[in-house]
Amino acid sequence: MESGQFTLDEANALVPWLEETFQRLTQGRQEHLALRERLTELLQRRESRDSNGPSGGNDELTRVREDVDRLARQIEDGVEEILDRGIIVRDVERGLVDFPSPREGREVFLCWIGGEERIDFWHETDRGFAHRQPL
Repeated sequence: MESGQFTLDEANALVPWLEETFQRLTQGRQEHLALRERLTELLQRRESRDSNGPSGGNDELTRVREDVDRLARQIEDGVEEILDRGIIVRDVERGLVDFPSPREGREVFLCWIGGEERIDFWHETDRGFAHRQPL
């Protein structure tokens, strides 16, 4: 990979790693959302309770808060790991990425979305997913 650009072969070699990384991120995001819902429930319950002394729910509240923060960091780290390789993340939920690539003397984006076995599409750098063209 020269100057932050990928050949088609280099980009395709990263597809299995991307598939695995996005599966991990999706699982982390689902856990994160579930824990955020639980955190909201705990906070609402705490607000509606009488404040006549310590409540036994504080341990769970603290634990859930820590888990929410830990999962958020893991998701951020996973996205950062992709970005550090020079890949542009467009949509974490869908696993949509672009690889800067040379084509006919200019830079274009090789486009991949989770579930595709290999990279079969590209688009201009000022265009998006809707303007993908077959290679």
